[in-house]
Amino acid sequence: MTLDMTVDLSILDLAQVGHTETVADSFAASVDLAQRAEQWGYRRIWYAEHHNMRTIASAAPAVLIAHVAAHTDTIRLGAGGVMLPNHSPLSIAEQFGTLAELHPGRIDLGLGRAPGGDQQTFAALRRTMASADRFPSDVLELQGYLRGQSRVEGVRATPGDGTDVPLYILGSSLFGAQLAAALGLPYAFASHFAPQALEEAVALYRREFQPSEQLESPYVIAGVCVIADDDEAVAREQFLRARRARVNVLFARDRRFTDAEADMILDEMPQGRQIDQMLTYSGVGTPGQVRDYLDWFAGHADADELIVASIAPDREVWRNTLGLVAPAPAASTVQSPQSTKSV
Repeated sequence: MTLDMTVDLSILDLAQVGHTETVADSFAASVDLAQRAEQWGYRRIWYAEHHNMRTIASAAPAVLIAHVAAHTDTIRLGAGGVMLPNHSPLSIAEQFGTLAELHPGRIDLGLGRAPGGDQQTFAALRRTMASADRFPSDVLELQGYLRGQSRVEGVRATPGDGTDVPLYILGSSLFGAQLAAALGLPYAFASHFAPQALEEAVALYRREFQPSEQLESPYVIAGVCVIADDDEAVAREQFLRARRARVNVLFARDRRFTDAEADMILDEMPQGRQIDQMLTYSGVGTPGQVRDYLDWFAGHADADELIVASIAPDREVWRNTLGLVAPAPAASTVQSPQSTKSV
């Protein structure tokens, strides 16, 4: 079943590793989803860099993108995003330049300034928190490599030089909105887990946007969680399980909480309110209910594109959710990042 949509619709694949799954199972599911998404008419799929999280397998987005791209034909694939403070701009230009040469016209590069893990993980990556302070200059350095206009004398990215992989600034605060506006880049807001500043950040971005070689006018992507099933009760039960899973991921240490313990935290403790705040923007219910929610959310977020994250713990419901709320295939368009003003 597919339904029409007034804005472009894309997928954020969290590369979840289910309680009884292996990492290899997660990768196989991501390939299967991408192959289906091509037929369902989604615009793009992104994978986010996370570290030291047993339930998320996308620690190396470029490698995962390469694997999925080799098993698909047309859908755009990208990082949503690479946490640039963890890497040198040159290494990212080389990685995504390689992808762009192998799969021309299909690769996106979203950039974030968070570490993608805790402070211990940041130290294990041989980075310091001060690395985030260089984010604006690192974005410009990376952009120079990809455009064949290196800002570092005598250094060129091979591969990467001249591929002009389109850049996106990711964020959940006013900082990212201001940077994306100043650089004339598309802005992707992480409202699927950090919703507080959504309206203010998008308004600031649109107000301060400066046209660039990549983009003539503002372009906003907003994240949103979804769970859909023909039986509304199934969707609601999956949402409860997703909330319980967040309790275990964020707050359990040496053991998993029982369902009763997780429910007590959700219902009675500040940690539960924190989780529900993270999930503020979640469309849950029948396909029609979820699509109505996405229509509302697109207007609320003032978004040009929505990127949906299926958070159903059950793998079948996870996959079916994205099929049930998919755009009509005829409505999907794919633009090459080589063309000026692409997003």
